[in-house]
This record gives sequence, structure tokens and C-alpha cells, in this order.
Amino acid sequence: MHDVRTVKAPSMPRLAAASLAGTAIEFYDFFVYGTAAALILGPLFFPTFSPVAGTLAAFATFGVGFIARPLGSVLFGHIGDRRGRRPVLVASLLLTGASTVAVGCVPTYEAIGVAAPLLLLVLRFLQGLGLGGEWGGAVLLTVEHAPAARRGLWSSFPQVGPALGFLLANGVVLGLSATLSETQFASWGWRVPFWAAGVLAVVGLWLRSSLTESPSFLQIDDHARVPLVEVLRDHWRLLLLTGGALAIGYAIFYAVTTWSLAYGTERLGVSRSVMLTCIMAAVVVKGALTPLVALLGDRYGRRPLCLAGCAAAALWMFPMVALLSTGAPLPMFLGFLGAMLAFITMFAVIAAYLPELYEPRVRCTGAAVGYNLGGVLGGALTPIVATALAEQSGRVPWGVAAYLTAIALFSLGCFALLPETRPAPVAAAAEPASG
Repeated sequence: MHDVRTVKAPSMPRLAAASLAGTAIEFYDFFVYGTAAALILGPLFFPTFSPVAGTLAAFATFGVGFIARPLGSVLFGHIGDRRGRRPVLVASLLLTGASTVAVGCVPTYEAIGVAAPLLLLVLRFLQGLGLGGEWGGAVLLTVEHAPAARRGLWSSFPQVGPALGFLLANGVVLGLSATLSETQFASWGWRVPFWAAGVLAVVGLWLRSSLTESPSFLQIDDHARVPLVEVLRDHWRLLLLTGGALAIGYAIFYAVTTWSLAYGTERLGVSRSVMLTCIMAAVVVKGALTPLVALLGDRYGRRPLCLAGCAAAALWMFPMVALLSTGAPLPMFLGFLGAMLAFITMFAVIAAYLPELYEPRVRCTGAAVGYNLGGVLGGALTPIVATALAEQSGRVPWGVAAYLTAIALFSLGCFALLPETRPAPVAAAAEPASG
């Protein structure tokens, strides 16, 4: 057994801050692509398509990142379970940062033809590969250091990172939109947020340079030789259930932050700045409430909150779409806010819940693959399906509401089949739902 006495544990606030900053930076990289796909990538990289077809094509390259995320969780999960959680944080941040900067350097279709969208596709895949490893490493390092009674609270800070990354990405785009002309933004302004990822990656690496390895990993005597094989053999049912359960969270988030942005600007004629402001305001509330909801998870359990969030999502999707279709700022904000509250009721506790479901020797792989499988089911297809459904609808795209409601009910069923874990000690948590 490793001698854990020689390892000085970091303070929890410092560890949580480093994890939060890292996830914020990596999700900034991921989200800035989604915003660009909704606003500008279609005409620049698919100019021979109609406006709707161009947006669909841009969203297809956006979806590739989600397909790559489970592969990244397998790759980096293997490293995390075999070599430690800490190396994952450095490697994933480097990969995501470098590929994001490269997106900002890709010539458009007008300059190099079909090679332009192909390069976008490859770089988006690399982005997803890096992000697939980020969540598992950041969350596990925090969860496995945290005291059991406050594991939900401390593990919620990496979950605030996506909100900060989204706000930063869209804040940069909003600032550029307000200061540049449409011609300037289309010519070079859209590239600036991608280039900024290089500076953010350097900051993230500096913040993570002094983190220590997790005690749970150091206490493992017999590391899994091939963690993915063990997960698929012993925990396949749990893997499928967690992926299905998390699908609605991804569907809600990207319906609000990506599809609605394109729908509002293209179909409703709402200005880019108004749409971004409404969405960002809802995400601010979501991010601020994350630790508070996580405290409820520590007190009342993970599963009850997840079930409540799914039920709220199922009830709110039709009102959200109706409010969006008004094109008025306040109703749109309220629609987005209701969706974000349902989302965070589930996702504030997920960072504690998933690791508690898996045994330590395969925890990095199992939790990360399950988390990112939900991204494929709920995130990759939602902007594409919602855009196609809205195109066949009138002013109010009820088909999008029905689609999101169906996903919410599916996820509700998956959560209902998962066990409660709190307050099981994370170092010894057994996997009670394996198949």
C-alpha cells in the first residue's frame, strides 16, 4: 500500500478553487465553440448551405465534441485509475486548450474549401477528448479529499465551473458583438475567444501545479489493469443507468444555451445581445445556487434531489418553449431560469453521487464514462433535433417541448432505478446496482 502519511493534504477551499478554475477554463473552451456554432460558423464554413442547413451542419460539428467525450473519459479514466487523478488534470487541460486555440486559426471555406469544415471537425473532436477527462479528474480529486459529511458541498465547486466557463465565453462574445461591426465580427472577431483559451490554459496549469494526489487513490493496493473492461463487465447496468439519468441535464442546458440562441436570433429576429443576456442571467442564478443545492444533497440525499429535478424538467419544458416564443426579454429569461433551476437540482449533487456509486479502483473510468455518456444522449443531438423540429413548427415549436419532456421522463425512470449513496464513505462505497 502507498504510504499516505507522507502526502500533505491541501486545504479544501484551495483544492475546490483550483478544481473550479480548471473546469471553468475547460468548459469555456467547449462552450465558446457552441456559441460560435449558433451565431457564425454556418455561413463561414458551410456557405453553400441554406441558413438553416448551415446551422444544422455547424451543430453537427458541435455534436462531435460530445461523441469524443466518452472516448476521452475512457482514455483519461484509464490514466486516472492506473496513474492517479492529478496527471489527468494537466493532460486534459493541455489538450483542450491547444485544440481550442487552433480552432481560432482555421481558415474559412472561402480560403481552403472543404478542408476548413474537416479541420473544425478534427479540432472539435480533440476538444471533446480533453473535456472527457477533465470532469473525472477534477471531481474525483475534490470528492476523495472531502470529509464525508460535506462531500456534496465541496464537490459542487467543480460543478460551478461550467457556469463560469459559459459566462466567460458568452461574455467575451457579447463584448465583441457590442464593439465590432457585423463585418469585423465575421472577419476576425469570432476568432478572439478561441485565442484567449491559450492564456486561460496557462493560468489553469499554474493553479493546478501544486495539487496533491487523492488519498483514496493512494490507498488502493491492486489497481485495475484495464479499468474499462472491469466497468463494462461488472458495472454495465450502472453505467447505462447513469448515462440515461444525466441525459436530461445535458438536453436542458444545450437547449437553453445553444439551440435557443440560434432559434431566437434566426427565427424570432431577437438581437444577439438580448438573447445572450437573457441566457447568461439564468446561468448566473444557476451557478450561484449550486453550492446551496449541494448542501441539501448532503442533508437529504442525492437521489431525492435528482428525482425532483427530473420531475420539474418534465413539467417545465412546454412553459419554457412558450415563453421563449414570445421573443420578449423578461418572459424568455423566466423560461430559461425555470429550466436552469430544474437542471441544477440534479447536477449540483451529481459530482458526489457518481463517484459514490463506483468502487475506488475503477471510479475515475466509471464515473467519467457515465457522466459523458449522458452528454452523448442528451447534449450531442439536442441542438440538431431541436433545430429540425422547430423548422417544421409554427411560431411556437411544441415539438421541441415534447422532445425535451420525453427525455426528462426517460431520465426520471433511470434515476428511479439508481440507489441512494449518502452517507456511504467514498473510499469504501460498493456498487449496489451492477448487472
